[in-house]
Amino acid sequence: MNPQHIVKYSLLITMIILLMSCNDNPVNPEPRIWEPAINEGDKPDFTHMIGVEADYTYLASEPLDASIPGATSAKSIIDQADGGTLYFQNSRKYQIHWDFAIAHLSGNGKPIVPSLAQFNSTEYYNPNRRFILGAITRYEGPGVWTYEIAPYDNASAEMIEMAFAKIKDNTYFGESLFFHPTSKAIEIEAGKLSNNVPVITTKELLGDITYQPLNLGTSMGLIAFYSSDDLKDQIPYFREIVVLDAVPNEISIVMGIITNDFQTPLSHINVLSQNRGTPNMALIDSYNDSTLRSLEGKWIELTVSPMDYSIREVTQAEADEWWEANQSEPIDIEMMDLSVTDIRDEQDILNMADVDLAEALSRAIPAFGGKAAHYGALALIGDDVPHPIAFAIPVYYYHQFMTDNGLWTAVEEMLTNLNFQNNIEVRRDMLSRLRNQIEDAPIDSDFITEVETKILDGFNSGIYPSTRFRFRSSTNAEDVAGFNGAGLYRSKSGDPNDPSDPVEEAIIKVWASLWSDRAYEEREFYSINHRNIGMALLCHRSFPDENANGVAITNNIYDISGLEPAFYINVQEGEESVVFPEAGVTTDQIIYYFDLPNQPAVYIQHSNLIPEGETVLTDRELHELGSALSALHSYFYPVYGNNGGFYGMDTEFKFDENPVTGQMQLYFKQARPYPGWSQQ
Repeated sequence: MNPQHIVKYSLLITMIILLMSCNDNPVNPEPRIWEPAINEGDKPDFTHMIGVEADYTYLASEPLDASIPGATSAKSIIDQADGGTLYFQNSRKYQIHWDFAIAHLSGNGKPIVPSLAQFNSTEYYNPNRRFILGAITRYEGPGVWTYEIAPYDNASAEMIEMAFAKIKDNTYFGESLFFHPTSKAIEIEAGKLSNNVPVITTKELLGDITYQPLNLGTSMGLIAFYSSDDLKDQIPYFREIVVLDAVPNEISIVMGIITNDFQTPLSHINVLSQNRGTPNMALIDSYNDSTLRSLEGKWIELTVSPMDYSIREVTQAEADEWWEANQSEPIDIEMMDLSVTDIRDEQDILNMADVDLAEALSRAIPAFGGKAAHYGALALIGDDVPHPIAFAIPVYYYHQFMTDNGLWTAVEEMLTNLNFQNNIEVRRDMLSRLRNQIEDAPIDSDFITEVETKILDGFNSGIYPSTRFRFRSSTNAEDVAGFNGAGLYRSKSGDPNDPSDPVEEAIIKVWASLWSDRAYEEREFYSINHRNIGMALLCHRSFPDENANGVAITNNIYDISGLEPAFYINVQEGEESVVFPEAGVTTDQIIYYFDLPNQPAVYIQHSNLIPEGETVLTDRELHELGSALSALHSYFYPVYGNNGGFYGMDTEFKFDENPVTGQMQLYFKQARPYPGWSQQ
């Protein structure tokens, strides 16, 4: 045969072989057939693969961070000291990575796993770490699978990409997997990932979630529907479970709350729900939900759980039996201390001469109320917690005003009236008349002169930067153990240099608010004796045009395990309210891991009042706030942190221009014990 023909035939045979090879390994191979990694009846501590739904269900637990509801997680570990072996740990048995690593990856020929503190400092921050730690999370609402690392993990893009690829190849849902950055810092690192790693943001995940558990628990009541307009003129019956078309600014005591829109965890109605121990949740479109509407006016049982909620119809007899068994124990409030008659500067509100902080607070509250007493403690912390210079007016002057005008007699006649006790409409009318009587009554002129002189003298000497003052409610039934009283009473401003803004009118309106409809119903629910309650006043400069305002908890309200302490911060641009937001207005909500390296900040939500991509607080301001929260948390810990369970201080703060230096400055306005999770 001609040598040229041999070459041609050889080439032809080679091409045929290549074509056959291509047919054996097509460009689009058949989908992989997945098999279970866990045999029926087995209960392993880990697997190297998640092959079917049952594998994931066995391994997964509810995530420790419940800031996005409707999610389960299975933790993953990649051991780089063992050739990159992948483990999916039994996350119900081993809630944290260290527990699993100690049990299965320490000793017996493997490097020793160190203490938890050393493990955390190495495995989240060291570029030469042994382990790559993460979790697979399934978000039920949007139906999304994600790979996540801890918000404070400084893993490189290369580490993330390697782990993502390994997990994708060893899970039956790998082709649908996303990487979900859990903090701002990780978002930046995620920007370096290749197109092989699809990224989904928290905002995109939240967009498809319809259920938000705010305060967990079970209760029974009559289900009723109220619009925001209804609540302007109606007070719900306290044994109702209410479905609301919007998140209200405030609501009287009820057995449960379902809102049509998402809430912020520090909205007044959620703080009140936690204090009352009543379930609170949000469910998108619940106000028009046909299933809920079919139960309107019926007795139901509502259960709010981390993952889901349930509602079932019950009889009135069942509901009555439940009410008798679960009715709150009466709260005993200390009588007003009328022996204190002097108006005191902030540093003198507490007498710490011979007692500890807890005892000093206990002694001060009957005279100065919970808000002013805690402010007196805040004032003693020092420069670490900046605040406006304040003074306090004791309850003596409220009692004197009520006595001089015969108003205690009016109170007694009202409280003993049977129609007042049994008819909510009559009660509302009589409370309104009492408030009008208080606002129309004359006030002692010598007392007003003393208050105005104190403000003017302080302004002239440079102690106070302005003469316009905020007069804030501070009762002996507010910010005390067992009764938070958030949002029950009013604050008003007055200026001794402005006849159109009189100090006496501001003071009287705050006093009158002690008898607001909601304040009365709340105290009545807890069997608090109304005759024992008096109104002191906390007084400091007003903030007419602040740069930012917010509320913060000195602990991580989303981490009920206590394994990942952080600060929860809810902050808004300018004067727009955080606890009373307008419909459709969102705020910056932040979980700030202040005590961890790099101090990562996880933004759960962003304010829609500022340009997209910006934050309300600068990095400097956020760090300044974190430093103050840390100092405040430590100072109050001996009083509220030694009792076990969740501890945190609920604070209000502002950033405003310092009138002396012209620089933006942090100011704290309030610190009180946070009621915490009702199930703890």
